[in-house]
Amino acid sequence: MKEKILVTGGAGYIGSVLVPNLLSEGYFVTVVDNFMYGENSLATCFINDNFNIINGDIRDKNLINQVLKDFDIIIHLASLVGAPLCDRDPITADQVNKQASIYIIKNLSDDQRIIMPTTNSAYGKGDENNYCDENSSLNPISSYALQKVEIEKFLTEKNNFISYRLATVFGMSPRMRLDLLVNDFTYRAFSDSFIVLYESHFKRNYIHISDVASAFIFGIQNFDKMKNNIYNVGLSNANVSKLELCNIIKKQLPNFYISETQYKKDKDQRNYIVSNKKIEKLGFMPKIFLKQGVKELIKGYSSLSFRKYRNS
Repeated sequence: MKEKILVTGGAGYIGSVLVPNLLSEGYFVTVVDNFMYGENSLATCFINDNFNIINGDIRDKNLINQVLKDFDIIIHLASLVGAPLCDRDPITADQVNKQASIYIIKNLSDDQRIIMPTTNSAYGKGDENNYCDENSSLNPISSYALQKVEIEKFLTEKNNFISYRLATVFGMSPRMRLDLLVNDFTYRAFSDSFIVLYESHFKRNYIHISDVASAFIFGIQNFDKMKNNIYNVGLSNANVSKLELCNIIKKQLPNFYISETQYKKDKDQRNYIVSNKKIEKLGFMPKIFLKQGVKELIKGYSSLSFRKYRNS
């Protein structure tokens, strides 16, 4: 019999892609979400008898106490994601990202498994070569990254966990986000045809949202050999600078004008090259490259209006 899975924040950007995939694999899936970004992203799941949804907030301890014990696996996605959003509402960010997460982790039984995304933005900057792997020092720059570091440290004190340090995610989702870098730059190229880059040499790593969903399923299916470890999850051929990313986009939108300035600093000072070899050695390989994701985004932007889909 397939496991029962609880997905917190399952109606968000990642969850809206992950949950249908979990259902297609035959898992019993319950989502807890407060639907702060709307209620339609999981509409196609309601026909599935294995799907259940709870309109609730993970800060509600009575709710967590009531539902948590019924599940074999917890995928904890619920979070205020991104530095700008957390800076704008630091109290809620602390309550959701830190306090509620600690409460959930603390109240897991010894037999329950948890898979949780953190962020590779916690690396801040790499070593002298800007290189990072799972053993590298963490240098979180933003309050969001710091919260994720604190939660991951608490998580590693438990048994039966997997922590995924996700690269910057890109791609289309029923709960779309435009504030993610690839999604944002592609939208600027499509809608404005120009961009001004600060510190265009800064690099980071990327991964398509469908590959993120696949990584969670891979973790479920290979939990025993992966448990109690931290894994970077990203495209190893997508450690690219902001300028390199813009040039990838420009190949599909030739009228995209790219301007660089030396007179301003980017608020986001992340700059690193991330190794994903640890999870790759276990057999997980992302399938969708940056140029495919850019093509997908252009199709989406050509058909739909996404101006409201930002976390900040």
